[in-house]
Amino acid sequence: MNKPRTAADQVADLLRDAIVTGEIPAETILRQDDLAARFELSRMPVRDALRLLEAEGLVSIHPTRGAFVSRIDAKEAAEIYAIRALIERKALKLSFPHLTAAVLDRADAILLEIDHEQEVGRWGQLNRDFHLELYSLCGNSRLLMLVEQMHRTADRYVRLLLSNFDHRAQSQHEHRRIVEACREGDRSAALHVLKRHLEGGRRKLARTAP
Repeated sequence: MNKPRTAADQVADLLRDAIVTGEIPAETILRQDDLAARFELSRMPVRDALRLLEAEGLVSIHPTRGAFVSRIDAKEAAEIYAIRALIERKALKLSFPHLTAAVLDRADAILLEIDHEQEVGRWGQLNRDFHLELYSLCGNSRLLMLVEQMHRTADRYVRLLLSNFDHRAQSQHEHRRIVEACREGDRSAALHVLKRHLEGGRRKLARTAP
């Protein structure tokens, strides 16, 4: 069962979306009192929400400056994608022997949603859902939590990548090739395409991120 969503979770969701879309720019100071008044809450859930976003790398909390939106840069993107390549290939490798036709059908259904989704704000979530579906049977809940955390941290970069039509088409092609390799029982091919997929994203971001 999913745990009930707290006020802090809801505030974090709203702030995350505003940060990822650029509505709240990098380096913006996030004052707890202002946010508490905006959301009509006490400071405690706001503070907890900022801590959640700090764990995702979207917010930095400084002893004297307070909380502010983290800066986006190519070096950070490269680090995120390097970590993703390590942990996601491990997750797919563990999950691979247990993947069923039903799981792969659900992964394909998510790809169809990505094809037709016009709302930029949904792209990162759907991309995360696709990857987590493939890793869902890895048998390591902590690894899955780490994968999800890194996807949330990468969300702004995923949206940046998918906003480029050519890269979006390439990304979807690679997604489908991973699923195809899984259906064929070809673990080496699935892992190879996943590695190439993430490496391609890293290279693209190195050319486009500030």
